[in-house]
Amino acid sequence: MSYRERMQRLELLLGEAVINLEQLKELVFHGLPGDGSARPLVWRLLLNYLPASREEWGPFLAKKRTNYGNFVADLLQPCCAAEEAADAAEEADHPLNPNPDSRWQQFFRDNEVLLQIDKDVRRLLPEIAFFQSATKYPCEQIVSGAMARLHERVGYVSLQAGSIVKRGIGLITKTSTGTSSSSSDGGCRPNNKGGESHWEVVERILFVYAKLNPGQSYVQGMNEIMGPLYYVLATDADEEWARWAEADTFYIFTHLMGEVRDFFIRSLDNSTSGIRRMMEILMRRVGGRDTQVARLLAQQEIHPQYYAFRWITLLLSQEFPLPDVLRIWDSLLADRKRFDFLVDLCCAMIIHVRGELLSGDFATNMKLLQNYPPIDVRDILALASTFSEKGVVAE
Repeated sequence: MSYRERMQRLELLLGEAVINLEQLKELVFHGLPGDGSARPLVWRLLLNYLPASREEWGPFLAKKRTNYGNFVADLLQPCCAAEEAADAAEEADHPLNPNPDSRWQQFFRDNEVLLQIDKDVRRLLPEIAFFQSATKYPCEQIVSGAMARLHERVGYVSLQAGSIVKRGIGLITKTSTGTSSSSSDGGCRPNNKGGESHWEVVERILFVYAKLNPGQSYVQGMNEIMGPLYYVLATDADEEWARWAEADTFYIFTHLMGEVRDFFIRSLDNSTSGIRRMMEILMRRVGGRDTQVARLLAQQEIHPQYYAFRWITLLLSQEFPLPDVLRIWDSLLADRKRFDFLVDLCCAMIIHVRGELLSGDFATNMKLLQNYPPIDVRDILALASTFSEKGVVAE
């Protein structure tokens, strides 16, 4: 099918009264035709947020967006006014109250989560200026002053001196003496003059998600999953859709986390859908397609948790420039066996650099895989597609 035919096919599919999702997946899996302007709508569909029937969109979206607005009002306002809430509670409830059910204790727990979110979103995709720029559609409650900004709650928190700690998915974070979260932001400053920066919107979405999912809460790395989703929806050429990017991003992020949540829960690492199982499958596929490379990695003891842990958990969002990530995610989200193609992509990444690996020592190869070299992402996608077409190696 030619490019023009694929473009026409996409327009026909998206214009149908009831969109055929299976046909849409088949088309998008091989690359979204056009300039990417259809991507916000396509991702909403592929992540099972929008109903297939177009006539249901109006009522459905109105309800979802209203619900999200209620989440923001209910979950953020009481926390931002903890003092008032405490005054209204029993006299026994005070900042030093050890009772875990104390509103103050909940406030402090929320602030611990918010501190990590605040640090992470400030450095989200630093290679582009988008997240530091102002959104055209800030939260009215924030702009009016009816609700305090989330970053103001953690501005006074100091980080521990000179510590290097592993959090969440195992990424290393270095902190320094007496530095508040707002001063270690890499130049990322809040927009306090009648507006909001995009990273502040992302911070709010993640905090609402953490509050609504206390069993999982927020884990470092979720911000990297959120980044491409919010960017695509917030840059929609259709301003009516872009206006609701915050609410819609919350829901498609929730849908996506429902599929990859096991990657972020340590107790499920060894489950059939856990991260260790995914890495085992990856190495079996590498062995089934290039025994020489698999043998070398085993001999040099370059284990997948040193590099593929991040690849898989973050859906390759940190390995390539954003435009390449968006192209990769078109295929990942259209994958009928989600996320089987992700494993094929990781396998293709390893085999693509087999020449460098076979001639390198432990240190060189570790650096190569942990800092994947710039490539034409189409080469990786093409190689991974051949693996997918040949079928899954026994695992």
